[in-house]
Formats: sequence, C-alpha cells, structure tokens
Amino acid sequence: MFENILGQDITEQLIRDIEGSTLAPSLLFAGPEASGKGSSALELGRVLCCEAGGSWNCPCASCASHRYLGSQDMLVLGPRPFSAEIAACRHSLSTDYAGQAPRLLFIRSIRKLLLRFSPVLWEGDAKLKKVNGLLLDINESLEDFSRAAEEGNEGELPALADAVLNLAFELEADGIGGHIPIDQIRRAAWWGRLAPGGKRKILIIENADRMQEGARNSLLKILEEPPPALTIVLCAIREGDLLPTLRSRLRVYRFIRREKACEEEVLRRVFRDKDGVLPGTLMDYLNAFIPPSEEELLPLAAWFAASVAAGAFAARRSQAGLSQALLALGKYASPLAEEGGLGRPSDMETVIDELIKRCGRFRVRGLFGRFLSRLLSLISSALRDEGPEGLVFRDYALERISDAGSAHMVYNQSPSLALERLFVELKEGLCTGPALLSASLGRTGG
Repeated sequence: MFENILGQDITEQLIRDIEGSTLAPSLLFAGPEASGKGSSALELGRVLCCEAGGSWNCPCASCASHRYLGSQDMLVLGPRPFSAEIAACRHSLSTDYAGQAPRLLFIRSIRKLLLRFSPVLWEGDAKLKKVNGLLLDINESLEDFSRAAEEGNEGELPALADAVLNLAFELEADGIGGHIPIDQIRRAAWWGRLAPGGKRKILIIENADRMQEGARNSLLKILEEPPPALTIVLCAIREGDLLPTLRSRLRVYRFIRREKACEEEVLRRVFRDKDGVLPGTLMDYLNAFIPPSEEELLPLAAWFAASVAAGAFAARRSQAGLSQALLALGKYASPLAEEGGLGRPSDMETVIDELIKRCGRFRVRGLFGRFLSRLLSLISSALRDEGPEGLVFRDYALERISDAGSAHMVYNQSPSLALERLFVELKEGLCTGPALLSASLGRTGG
C-alpha cells in the first residue's frame, strides 16, 4: 500500500495506523502543492475498501474500481487545477501507447476532474445542466479510448486521447469554481450517512481552506459526529489555513516538499519520463505541457508591460516630471518583447487581442493566473532598483493584478475585459507615478 507515493515518510505512519486499527475517522493531509496529498487520499480510500491485503496490484473488485476512480464508495470535491496534470499524463501516454500504466495514468487524470461532477454533489444545481453535454462527451470519448486500447487499435489512441484532453480543458474552464459551496458539503454529509456498498466510504475534500463560511459550519457538524463507516480526508497546503474548530477534530498528517532528486524519481516512475530531469519544480514540469509555456509567457507579459509604459509615455509626453517607474518599465520590458518576436509596443486593443489568441482565450484553467504572475514578476524585476517610487508602483501593480485575477477567476469576468481594465489602471498609475508616491509617503508619515 502507498507504493506509488514517493518521498513522503508520513505514509509509513498511515500504514501503521491502518494496520493497528488506530486510524482516526477524520484526517487532514497538509503540505505543499504537488507533494502527493491528493494521491495519498485516493490511495487511502482504495486501501480502506480493499477486500484483501491492500497492495496496489490487488485483484479484488473493490481495488479494480478504485484504481480507475470509479468506486461508488468514494466522493471527492474541492476546487483545484487539473489541466497541467492531464496534459502531462497525455504526454506520458504518447511515449508508450501500448503500455497499461500510461493509459491508466491518463484515465485517472481525467477521472479526477470528473469526480467533481458526481450527481450526489450537483443534484438540482442549474450549473450541472450547463456542463452536462460536456460530461456526456467526455465519458463517451473515454469509453471509445478504453475500447480501442483493449482491442489493440493503437493507431486510434492519439486522436481519441486528444479529443478527451480538449473536452477536459473545456469542462474545467466552464465548471470548476473557486470555492466549496455549502450545498456540496450538505449533500456530501447526506451521502456519508448512507450505508456503503463495500467495507467503507471515503469523503475527500481538496483545498479545504476554500470553503465558504456556511460550508465550514456544515462540515463541522459531520466532523463532530462522523458516521461509523465513513472516513473523511481534508487536504490543504497549510494546516493553519483551516479554522481551529475544524483542525481540533482532525488528525494531521504533514507532507513535506520533496527533494529535487525525489521529484525527478516521480517523473521517471509515475510519468514515465526517461530523462527525468527537472529544470525547476514538479509543478513547473507539469505546467510546461500547457501552451503557452513559461518561456512563451515571458515575452507576452513583456509586450503587455511595454505597451502599458508606451501608452503612459504618450499620455505624459508633453508634461514635466516623467515617472522613473514608467521609464524603467519600458526600458526593461521592450527588449524582452522584441526578443520574443512580438515587436514594438502597440495599442491596448492589438495587444489584448493577440494575447487572447496566443493563450487560446485562456480556456485552460490556471493559465490566466500564470500570465498575471509572470507579469507581476516582470514588473518587480524592472523596478527593483528604482527606489521608493519603484516600490510604490510595484505595490500598486500587485493590487491591480490581484483584482484582475479575482475578476476573472472568482467573478467569471472574461479575460479580455479583465485585461482591458488592468491595462488602463496600470497606465494611469504610471501617469500619476510621482503623485502616487507622494500620497503613499504622506499616509505613512515619510
């Protein structure tokens, strides 16, 4: 059991608790992103429901169902990004279409997304009608993929896998929100009190810190009196992000950030990457499979920033006291944009239209946030040596970029509108740079 969870000694404690019948009914898996928390929660569910010894290759019917994430005794909810993992698993599949392990890895990556759309969680929700057609298409495409694989028709697998991949990207973009609503916790609590089909039920809540207040209160009720046949696992990056009232009812298992050598072993053993060399973190590796790549995002962010600076310069060209932040940003960003083949700064409409086009309308969930992070990093680098005025504009940019992220990812504003507002606000901030600095120093008594 837990054979596929690499570099996390905490799984040994889980095994001891399982074998000693001392496992608590409610658990918290806390640790960094991509540290194996979610995979460990899924594996725990398989082991607890196993009808034999719990090994990964156990032939029992329950384990077969859990390996393909099809067990009716498991319920998973909570917002998280899926596209990077799905794309990486698609790449792994392309290296060995005949291998059972890459096919299983790809199918599991898709089913992790599909689990969020269990009828148990969405009964009566109007949003399910919006994505129901996509769900049907994905399930049908997965069946076609599995059938072709079983019949040995490897020539059909690339096109079928790509069809599933694109549908999954669309489903994530349209159907995954940013928070855990109270209705889903209530439905999960109702489901948890029903008798299991096998030995036990397991409820997994990822990114549990993103629950709305009512959802937290509803979860607290079931944690206070958990059904006897239900195991509850919450996952969070930091245990401190959960309210003390929730943490006090959970046994905490702490996952660590794995060493680079261990993450490279994950690449070799899990993702079947023979080179197994990481240029950065495991998440960097996964994100590299989502177009555009991190390297392609840099010139796009630079072109956006350079065009903002050019627009501000044109607005203030006839005025005295040009902002040093404005000049520094333009000087830093313009060469990066030109080196990336994007040419000289342009007007807002042209820049945003091209950005939307090159980023596939930001349909891949998380890509908009990655672009904003790259933009903020670029602005910070450009203004590093610009003293107090640079610090003030960087903080101003941080607020405006954060607002743009919330507008799109929380309130579902279109990327184009969010970027237009961000462009205008950053340009205005550069135009009034000295005044902005004076106001800031006045508020802090400088």
